[in-house]
Amino acid sequence: MTNDVTPAAPAAPEILRYAAFATSPEGGNPAGVVLDATGLSAERMLAIAAEVGYSETAFLVPGEAEGAYTVRYFSPLAEVSFCGHATVAAAVALAERTGPGRYVFTTPAGEVPVEVDKDADGVLRATLTSVEPTVEEVTEADVAEALALLGWAAADLDPALPPRLAYAGARHLVLAAATRDRLARLDYDFDGLAAYMRARDLTTLQLVWRENAHVFHVRDPFPVGGVVEDPATGAAAAAFGAYLRDRHAAEPPAVLTLHQGDDLGRPGILRVELRPDDPRIRVSGAAVAIG
Repeated sequence: MTNDVTPAAPAAPEILRYAAFATSPEGGNPAGVVLDATGLSAERMLAIAAEVGYSETAFLVPGEAEGAYTVRYFSPLAEVSFCGHATVAAAVALAERTGPGRYVFTTPAGEVPVEVDKDADGVLRATLTSVEPTVEEVTEADVAEALALLGWAAADLDPALPPRLAYAGARHLVLAAATRDRLARLDYDFDGLAAYMRARDLTTLQLVWRENAHVFHVRDPFPVGGVVEDPATGAAAAAFGAYLRDRHAAEPPAVLTLHQGDDLGRPGILRVELRPDDPRIRVSGAAVAIG
């Protein structure tokens, strides 16, 4: 007589939910976080991200060194090379369990150091340091096509901040609106823009309006991730910091404030730091557990 024993199914991973770049669960950008994704396949991670339904979910696998993690990021539709808000959310989730400190996230885009500190009010804030950024020219034809898909006219752009492709872990097309009103009115061709972005390996469009030299308002359409708009986008903030330095629109040392999510009813604040001794960009923000 033989006894057939069916192997036990692997335990379901714990899925955390955090709002990044905000101190209230109603603000910022929601992210899923799995602090131990050991043994999860890419297919399973994608399925979890789709179930969570946020713009991204971060999956961490602890490394051998203290504070070292391999991290992968999935939107509901696909894996992305890097996600800033999910990085901030994951780092704060770790710090809530082990205390403030320094982490090193090995991502598909490269190594991203993250430091978490607690401010005088007891709020945990994470600062990520991007991979080395790049800024490229974009053709007039590509700009014209993007504007048509957005329903923008060439006259809607700020001539002082010309369109560029910027990268700091993920690629973004930077388009600067001439007015706050133009930025506030966002109604675009979802499927058309998604196809346009996939063909050019773009993660989001970084739509910006400059309030003053150090304060900007930003919005990020994200149709390639199955999301109409990302409420707070750390990867795009890092790319935008590189763009401003490249255009000499912000000279290091500089600290910039980006307001995002206001038009969605999920206000968030991203702090972007440019240092004269390092081409990489630092992006900081708080994060808080949801529910």
